[in-house]
Amino acid sequence: MELSPYIEKLRDDLVAACAAGGPEVARTAELLAGALNPATRMVLLDSLGAAADEITAALGDGSVEVRLRGGEPEFVVTQVESAPPPSAPEPDGETTRLTLRLPESLKARAEQAATREGLSVNAWLVRAVAQGLEGPPTNRTHGPRRFTGYARG
Repeated sequence: MELSPYIEKLRDDLVAACAAGGPEVARTAELLAGALNPATRMVLLDSLGAAADEITAALGDGSVEVRLRGGEPEFVVTQVESAPPPSAPEPDGETTRLTLRLPESLKARAEQAATREGLSVNAWLVRAVAQGLEGPPTNRTHGPRRFTGYARG
């Protein structure tokens, strides 16, 4: 992403706004705009970094980074591939009948979840119980934590 057009637009707007003050004020505005070029670039990079952080927070299983290449920012999107949800476990022997009494609201939520996943309520409940008994998943991996920023020298 090239920042120069945005910086030039800001410079042109500053010079145009100061033109009404006469030639001396316009010349001062041009000098000031030239001096503000590096600071403007840093502010734009900071805002792009903040936007990338917000997008990363909204993604959940992915991240967006701003990297500098040749002095210009570029966005890098990383999507963490998650394992497909486990299917309903195969019965390992005889099945047995169980009467389960659920509050109506919980039953409705279970039905909605089963429908979303294309399963019967029974298959969805079997899978949920099996996952609950297995404990928390250990195969979830999170990408490396990265810290970004700027250094001035």
